[in-house]
Formats: sequence, C-alpha cells, structure tokens
Amino acid sequence: MPLPDEYLQYPHRRHAMDHERYRWSNLFERQPVTWPNGAHVALWVTVVSEFFPLNQEGKPFKAPGGMVTAYPDFRHYSSRDYGNRVGIFRLFRLFKQLGIKASVAMNAAVAERYPVLAREVVANGYEIICHGYDMDTIHHSGMSEANERAIIRKSKTIISDITGVVPQGWLSPASAESFLTPDLVQEEGFSYLCDWANDDMPYAFQTRQGSIWAMPYSEEISDRQIIFGYHHTEAQFAEQVKDQFDTLFTESKQYGGRILSLVLYPYISGLPYRIHAVEEALRHILQRPGVWSASGSDIIAHLCQ
Repeated sequence: MPLPDEYLQYPHRRHAMDHERYRWSNLFERQPVTWPNGAHVALWVTVVSEFFPLNQEGKPFKAPGGMVTAYPDFRHYSSRDYGNRVGIFRLFRLFKQLGIKASVAMNAAVAERYPVLAREVVANGYEIICHGYDMDTIHHSGMSEANERAIIRKSKTIISDITGVVPQGWLSPASAESFLTPDLVQEEGFSYLCDWANDDMPYAFQTRQGSIWAMPYSEEISDRQIIFGYHHTEAQFAEQVKDQFDTLFTESKQYGGRILSLVLYPYISGLPYRIHAVEEALRHILQRPGVWSASGSDIIAHLCQ
C-alpha cells in the first residue's frame, strides 16, 4: 500500500531547526565572543543545592539523586542532607582559597529549611540560581499553565525574600520542562535558562513574549554524571574536567571566548576524600593565563553590553 502524499509533507523541513525556539547555528562559524581583559575561557562553577523530600511521590518520574529504597529512605536522605550541611561549606572554603566566584543552583525548599545557607551564598558574593521548588516538584506538560506559573513565582519569591536578592537564572528540577516552561520563566522576569544542554555558548532562546538566554549548563561534565553515572574514579573526573578545559582553551585562540561549565553536587564532591579532585582540576584551570571566573549573571551581563 503506497503512502499518502501528506506523509512526506513536513512544513518545517529546511536548513534549520524544526521549531522556532532558536536558530540553527554552527558554533565554529559564529561571530567570536570576547571576554573581559582578553580572557580566553569563562569559568562558570555551579554548585547544586537540592532538597529531596523523604516521602517523595516521584511523579511523573523520580529526579536523579532521589530516594531509592522503600520509605523511609534515611540513608539517601541523610546523604543529600550532608551536602547542604557540610559538603557545600567545604566547597566554599576551596573557592575562597582559589578566588573563584561561583553560582549556586538552589531549590527554594533549601532556602526555606536552611535560610542561613541561602544568606551565606549571598554573603560570599556568589549568585543564586533558582532551581525550582524542590526535587519532587517536576515541571511537565501534565501541569496546567496556572499551576506551573504559580510554582515558578513561588520559588522565585521565597529565594528573593530570604536572601534579599532576586535570582536572574532558572534551572528546572531534573532539567525537566513542560512545553511552556521557557515562556513562563521569561515572563516571570528571569534572564537566563539552564535546561537546554545543546551548546557550548549562550544563545537567544525564543519565547512567546520575547527571548531569554540559554546558558551552556553542562551536566555531562558534572561530578554526579562522571562519578555516579559513569562510575569513574575521582582521578578520572579531574582528568576529564582538565581535558574539557584544555580543548576549550585551544579553541578559544581561533574561534573566540569559550565557557567551561563545571557542575558540582556537594553531597558528592564535598566529601573529604573527593575534594582534592575538584581542587586539582581547578588549579589546572587557574594556572593558565586568560581565565575569567564568573557567575552566570556576569556572563549574561557582559554579552548584553
């Protein structure tokens, strides 16, 4: 039986994307980006501070890092809690020692439960990225628009009220979105979005009310992906971060500024026997001339000049 003619008709078939969210673009053919003081690579370190409810519903799916065993899963709950109680401060000590300006992607529920931690982030001069409400509040297309908007607004308001700083960046829990999440995030006043891991550089992401920046938040090179996901060693994690940087640094000499996005989970890298791997990787990066340690907002502000 032959196929009907309309089967081969596709209105978006073209030398471009099959949607209107962003333009198709070859990274190596774009206008080169220049960083402050002639830097080659912007170092964007993001620490992820999450809250996993002990009685999670896990709908429509369990977020990575969530509870595993039957309720009550104290083992995994306390491990994640360690990150927010101890591990994150070990990372902060290292950043202060090395002069690194970090971003912290924080669930609003963390700010509610640990307001001292949220204020410590701001006191250290770090940026808070709004990481939704908690890791059991997953954005998905089964939500109504009104419900999703209310969650985004609530999360932003909680962080703003506790810290006195309005977050400019948004990272959805588990990087999960509905079809409307980018539109609602832009309409609620955020400047950039971290959910779309499809580039090495920021780009304009179109929404129904204008554009928002999509930032190259790299879960692929995170400690959770490499150590927990791939079951690689701490030494291999440090080696892969260094290799990532070396390639970007080399590219920057011909193609313009690059961004190294390093994502760290404090319940993983904040442990005493793993912190040395983070330090090794960061020292390797910082020993090269032309590295700009910046928050996500710093990067966006520079691109908007």
